Amino acid sequence: MGILGFFIYPWGLILQAVAIIHFIRRRPDTYWIFIILFLGWLGAVVYIFVEVLPDLGLLRQSFKAFPRRKRISQLLIEIHDNPSSGNWEELGDLYMDEGKLQSARDAFSKAISARSDTLDCFYHRGVCAVLMGDARAALPDLEMAVRRDPGHDFYRAVGLLAHACAQTGEKEKAELYFRQAIGRSTLSETYLNFADFLVSQGHNAEAREWAKKVLDKRPSMPGYLRRRERPWFRRAKGLLKRVPA
Repeated sequence: MGILGFFIYPWGLILQAVAIIHFIRRRPDTYWIFIILFLGWLGAVVYIFVEVLPDLGLLRQSFKAFPRRKRISQLLIEIHDNPSSGNWEELGDLYMDEGKLQSARDAFSKAISARSDTLDCFYHRGVCAVLMGDARAALPDLEMAVRRDPGHDFYRAVGLLAHACAQTGEKEKAELYFRQAIGRSTLSETYLNFADFLVSQGHNAEAREWAKKVLDKRPSMPGYLRRRERPWFRRAKGLLKRVPA
């Protein structure tokens, strides 16, 4: 084992470094950090096979960034000659995919000014606003989207409208819309926004139930979905820790 350790020594440290960096970025179950640290290169290898390699499937989304950015550059040139609502809306969608919410919001506004009346244009502008913390500005767009299509975006629209109402102090509307959303949707985002709303109203027990519903989905999920849902699982665990039973 000593001879093996001699040959593996520098590569073992590299494997541990790779595993630790991935752990910090992806934040899987806490016990993994102890496996990596205490089992050394062997623990790092196990972690890489169990956690890192399956995550490589998610990298496909990263590879899409290159053609997306190229298309953004093309649209910015095209818009100089043809500032049509369709071009602005496509640009907004691309900026949303890039996570550039302010740029996306501005593009959707320009699409609407150029006489776009598509539901998605208003809805996506509302989504950008609420994710940026500007719930009041999001309300008219989300209300219009829900009015035209109550089940829009798999009921995420009504869930975000409820969240925006909660953020702006419209408690009765918020509860009404939340109840509509959770009756149809299983989105973790909606469940946790509703749980936060319940905490603000002093309904801690019910809030904990909805946070637990998010965690209860985990065992039956395929691996790739569990990895995508990790931020929601962390948020659910955080709520259970800070809200007394």
